[in-house]
Amino acid sequence: MIPAIILAAGASRRLGEPKQLVRHQGETLLRRAVAAAGACAPVLVVTGCRAEAMAAELAGLAVQVVVNPGWEEGMASSIRAGVAALPEGWEAVLFLVCDQPAVDAALVGRLLAAWSGAPVACAYGGVLGIPALLPARCRDQLLGLRGDQGARSLLRGPEVVAVPFPQGSWDVDLPGDL
Repeated sequence: MIPAIILAAGASRRLGEPKQLVRHQGETLLRRAVAAAGACAPVLVVTGCRAEAMAAELAGLAVQVVVNPGWEEGMASSIRAGVAALPEGWEAVLFLVCDQPAVDAALVGRLLAAWSGAPVACAYGGVLGIPALLPARCRDQLLGLRGDQGARSLLRGPEVVAVPFPQGSWDVDLPGDL
């Protein structure tokens, strides 16, 4: 079983409005991320800031909402909340964020196809990053993350499988990014 965790708890301070609810090509970035993760099961969405608005946007979708009460700590707290909510028996978990509009189901399919037991990460802008697939053996490391850091430290090493995704550098942080 390969579930997905969509990190959607942030306050979007630089954007000035919840980026999760910004519309691109007719749908919110949050719904686009859920659609991209469709090949995974279950799909967990970690919310925090404006959790009620996020839950309303997710109504009717086949997702499990995980509210992160400590979202202000940063991304690590959302990763911990999502990993702690995973069901037993997962072999790997796919991490996604809402602010990468180019992420779609085809990319997720490529990541899943590349899975063979080692971490799988997208390659863009000279780095390996999210979306990324991490094996269950990384659980304790994921639960040990602190502060406003993601899991990039787990995406280093020769065993990491890189999936080219040049559009991964495009993210939504400022009003002009769309």
